[in-house]
Amino acid sequence: MNNIPVLHVTERSLAEAYENALIRLYNEGTRFETQYDKPGDPPSLDCTMNVTILEPDADPIIHQAFPGGIDDLKEYVMELKGFKDHWVKNMNDPDDTRWEYTYHGRLQRYGSWKELEGKDDKKQQVDVGFQVDQVEHVIRKLVDQPFTRQAQMITWMPNHDLEVYDPPCLQSLWYRIMEDDDGTQWLNCNIRFRSNDAWGASFMNMFGFIQFNREVIADEIASRSGRTVKLGRMNWQADSYHIYGRDIKQAKEMLFDRIESMSLEERTFNFNDDFIREMYNESEERVLMKIRQYDREHA
Repeated sequence: MNNIPVLHVTERSLAEAYENALIRLYNEGTRFETQYDKPGDPPSLDCTMNVTILEPDADPIIHQAFPGGIDDLKEYVMELKGFKDHWVKNMNDPDDTRWEYTYHGRLQRYGSWKELEGKDDKKQQVDVGFQVDQVEHVIRKLVDQPFTRQAQMITWMPNHDLEVYDPPCLQSLWYRIMEDDDGTQWLNCNIRFRSNDAWGASFMNMFGFIQFNREVIADEIASRSGRTVKLGRMNWQADSYHIYGRDIKQAKEMLFDRIESMSLEERTFNFNDDFIREMYNESEERVLMKIRQYDREHA
């Protein structure tokens, strides 16, 4: 095969889009080795994938076949809001093994990195370099001119990311607002990943950015403009949409082998059900405790 397959999926809800994207990848993807393979790992399944979710807020939202739980979804949404930004390492300390970045940090403080400042036991991390609050710029642009083509955020810092072991997978977010005949504004979004772990991460990624788009972007636009702003379609492009070879067996057992014997309702949860919403909201305190525990251990 000379060409990497380019696959397209369009579905109404997140759960349906996630499932069908995995099925298309499983049936039509190609095989690749990766730099993260361990000895004996089979090749990964890979393709370039374009997923369009027409109604990101519509149930069924949660698919049961993802390797995580409700607490993990809440934790990821909180991470996208900046709750782990202080976990990023000091770039000038070769012994600091913490995170290279957070997506929130790259979006809200693009261009900055961490250094230690102060003396002895009073040293603390501070942001240095230039800083661009892309989140604020995007919100302001969309309030002032909803049809702008310039409401974009990026994460890639070539001066740093070309040399690190694990650079950002998320590359860009692009927004534009449509308005219907009733005057309701619909926030449309394009999101591009250079690399997206279809089984291990993509559902959490998609869920997280749907919540980010509503709670951080759309709600703030509505607050400033006095308009009703809802989520329009989200288009998700992954240059490499893949299932690692070591995960194919689990994906078969949890999803592919169950498609024929289980209905969609049995394979998904409605996020808007009171019970699931309650579980999701109650998980915030557990996530905060987890973050505080990490902070104590890595003080």
